[in-house]
Amino acid sequence: MTEPFVVVSTVQGQFVEGQIRAFLEANGIPTRTRGETLRTTHGISIDGIGAVQILVPRDLAATARTLLARADRGEFRIEDAEGEGR
Repeated sequence: MTEPFVVVSTVQGQFVEGQIRAFLEANGIPTRTRGETLRTTHGISIDGIGAVQILVPRDLAATARTLLARADRGEFRIEDAEGEGR
């Protein structure tokens, strides 16, 4: 049986979706999406049309929300060549 997934974010557009999914997955949190088909067939993303929900396993939702909040506050940066960062 698969574990239930819950919504941690709703975004507009494939670019933002890709960024959030990559960020969460890089931090060990698997993702799924649920959303408006028009965003992929017609590229529409205005006034809620084209919105996509980012879902994660229920037991990792709190961690995902914390990571997203920290990213919104600018607490992360790309590591430099010496491995310094965060």
